[in-house]
Amino acid sequence: MDAGDPDFDAAVAAKPLVIVDLWAPWCGPCRMVAPVLEGLSRELAGRLKVVKVNVDSSPVTAQKYEARSIPMMLLMDGSKVVDTIVGAQPKPVIRSRIDAALARRG
Repeated sequence: MDAGDPDFDAAVAAKPLVIVDLWAPWCGPCRMVAPVLEGLSRELAGRLKVVKVNVDSSPVTAQKYEARSIPMMLLMDGSKVVDTIVGAQPKPVIRSRIDAALARRG
C-alpha cells in the first residue's frame, strides 16, 4: 500500500505488524529492496502489512522519522516504531528482524 503525509497515520494503524518502506524513485538500493518487501508481504499475509512512503512527496513523514538515509524501513506495532532497518539489506536479514518483531508481539 502506498501512503503519504495526509494518510500515513491511518495506513499504519493496522492490526498486523507494519513495515514502512521510506524510499524514493531515484534511489537504486530502494528499488532492490522493493521486490523483497513485496515477497515478504505475500509470505506473511495477514501478519505483515507493507506501507511504502515516497520521501520526496511526503517530507513531513520523512522528517518525523528522521529518514536521512534511504532505504529506511520502520517496523511498527500500532503507531510505535519497534525496529528500524537502514540500507538495502538482504532478504534473510529483513526477514529475521520481522520475525523478531512478530515474536515480541506474542
